[in-house]
Amino acid sequence: MLNAVTPLTDHGYSSSKLRTPRDAEYDVFSRVTRMLRQAPRKADNPDTIQAVYKNNELWTLLGIDLADPGNALPDATKAGLISLAGFAIRHGQAVMAGTAATDPLIDINMTIMRGLRGDVGA
Repeated sequence: MLNAVTPLTDHGYSSSKLRTPRDAEYDVFSRVTRMLRQAPRKADNPDTIQAVYKNNELWTLLGIDLADPGNALPDATKAGLISLAGFAIRHGQAVMAGTAATDPLIDINMTIMRGLRGDVGA
């Protein structure tokens, strides 16, 4: 039988550091942002379309979570993130329409990732 800590240590986590919801959110943003960064900046290819689709899906789910009455974030924080979600989704649609590039989406996601890591001043 596997030790309950084994999956965590196999992925670079020690038994003293358990994954938090913040870690999971960071990981999702990291994967989607990597897809955006590795794809061409314009949606004239399947890789960019898939990356933008995943980014829109991420921000849609985030917006749904933020709008849930049980979300414990302060109202001002929720409002700001919901507004950011709306922008990210609209910009993603513009990328897919061929009228914008993915750079702002990457910048937004990187900023969110820094916040999730506590690098607020960075």
